[in-house]
Parts: sequence; C-alpha cells; structure tokens
Amino acid sequence: MSTTKILVVDDEEIVLESCKAVLEEAGFEAVLVPSADQALQAMKHEDFVLLLIDVKMPEHDGMYLMEEVKKQWSGKPVIVMSGYYTVDTINEAIRMGAATFIAKPFEPEELIATIQRVMKKEERYGKKEGPGN
Repeated sequence: MSTTKILVVDDEEIVLESCKAVLEEAGFEAVLVPSADQALQAMKHEDFVLLLIDVKMPEHDGMYLMEEVKKQWSGKPVIVMSGYYTVDTINEAIRMGAATFIAKPFEPEELIATIQRVMKKEERYGKKEGPGN
C-alpha cells in the first residue's frame, strides 16, 4: 500500500516539525518545505494528495503558491493555514480555490479532522470518474 503524501509548506521550523509529528502519527507521509519555490520543485517530482500551505512566508506567500498550483496542478486540494488571518485572508484563500482554512495554532485532532474532511470531499466529488459514472 502506498502512503498518502501531504506537502507541508511553512517558513517556521516548529510548525513543520509539529505538522510532521501529527501527520505521521495519523499514518500520513509528510514532506516538509520552507518556501513556495521549494514546494513547486517538490510537486514536480512527487505526487501529493493534499497541500497544507501557510499564508505568510518571505519571498512568495501562500497566495502566490496557490495560484501556481492552480495553474499547474488544477484540482489539487489545498488547506491554507495562518496565524495572522482576517476574514479577507480567509475569503481570498477560498476564492482562489483553497478547500478550507485552518487557524494556527491548531490542535492535532483539528488538523487531522480537517485533512480527513477535505480528502473525503475529494473522494466524493473528485476526479474518480470511470465507466458508468
């Protein structure tokens, strides 16, 4: 059975490490990158079921990354996370195609529940069309 890979993009080491611990505990494989540019590189070489992206990062922010993901990997589910969020930030992320938004700091259970909810929605409404659908 192949593991379910999630790409975590955040410029804070502590966030990356805590996400990795939570995700691996729940049976996911976490790939950690500290920047939007590194996230785009990783996506060229690996297939991720989902992206967990921080909004505020130096150089290119999460909104830039979402725009690029939408262009190159349309339909890839993205969860946006931020510790500095406003209603405008949340609305902008959703408008740009984020599956949902999670506020930092979050509880491990909250993160896993959010990921599972997004993945279930993807299975239900996603690209799993075949004969007879």
